[in-house]
Amino acid sequence: MKKTQVAMVSLALLGAAGAANAQSSVTLYGVLDAGLTYVSHVQNADGTSGHLFGMQNGNLSGNRWGMKGQEDLGGGLKAIFQLENGFDPGTGRLNQGGREFGRQAYVGVTSNQFGTVTLGRQYDPSVDMVQGLTADNYWGSAFATPGDVDNYDNSIRVSNAVKYVSPVFGGFQFEGIYGFSNLAGATGQGKTWGGAVSYNNGPLGLAASYLYTDNPSAGRTATTWNSPSSDTNTYTVINNGYASAHSIGIARGAGQYAFGPFTVGASYSFAQYKPDGFSTFASQEKFHVANGYVNFQLTPAALLGLGYTYTHGQGDTNATYHQVSIGADYALSKRTDVYAQGVYQHASGQQRQTDGSSASAQASIADFGYAAGRNHQEMALIGVRHKF
Repeated sequence: MKKTQVAMVSLALLGAAGAANAQSSVTLYGVLDAGLTYVSHVQNADGTSGHLFGMQNGNLSGNRWGMKGQEDLGGGLKAIFQLENGFDPGTGRLNQGGREFGRQAYVGVTSNQFGTVTLGRQYDPSVDMVQGLTADNYWGSAFATPGDVDNYDNSIRVSNAVKYVSPVFGGFQFEGIYGFSNLAGATGQGKTWGGAVSYNNGPLGLAASYLYTDNPSAGRTATTWNSPSSDTNTYTVINNGYASAHSIGIARGAGQYAFGPFTVGASYSFAQYKPDGFSTFASQEKFHVANGYVNFQLTPAALLGLGYTYTHGQGDTNATYHQVSIGADYALSKRTDVYAQGVYQHASGQQRQTDGSSASAQASIADFGYAAGRNHQEMALIGVRHKF
């Protein structure tokens, strides 16, 4: 009898353990994207310009590995977390400023009825809701805005952030984020906040967003964005003259429609860089960005894409950039694909320099960071991407 009772208790404990395991899950995942690139003109340290041929990684997708999981808390409530590391497979070094989990690191709770609240380092709402409707979602950096002046390619992530994402109501969804500066006695400086709303109904997708981030007064320099709550997008010759800005405000809107083998999309962004007494520029700089693209699903495995981006500076300087991008992607399996891309950019007008002076605009394709040293630049890319 005792042996029977012990056996029954053991089976009950094993069953409880199995049920607990079924209510919790942890997933390991990652992306490896590496390729070869040719750039027609790249300015050297001595001011000369030459061709570049070498490795260029993270072209369609940023290289990463991560863990995400959830635990069922009962009553329709779940605890969630995600840790995501970014790295360069060419050198093995960490990206995102050398952070261990620089892409994402957050924990929170989610409910189908009330939405999701998360705390930690996260994407802002424009990335969550607008980016998926743009060419960047399919083709990565080669189709991105020059200098990523409008955070089209996810340069800005928000640290010390609390984010809320609503449930979906008839195709509509909204979210908001606030990033704390964690500066004692200066809570209002170095903050980041934003919001977005989206609508998805079958083949149609629409979204709009706004993101605001500012620099604290302490530690401001001409060449380094110093906000403790957000990363910088001022790391190319297109807009590094505005790293000393007091604030950056970015409004975005995008739409996408799919029919047959075609997907077409368009977006518009308005990015405003405001100075103060610590800045090396005196007048507001406003970037107007218009983007359009068309994808054609040639076969179930083959995708073709064409995109155009118009970027125009107004206020402090008047640089204009025309950029045309083409791409082809072929899926070898569900997890592995190969791709080829080509990009051309032409620049005109004046650019702001990091020392506060202005000069003739240099071309610099998308946000790769290669300054041409002249007003045009061409790039060709081939690569392979694997997801696990």
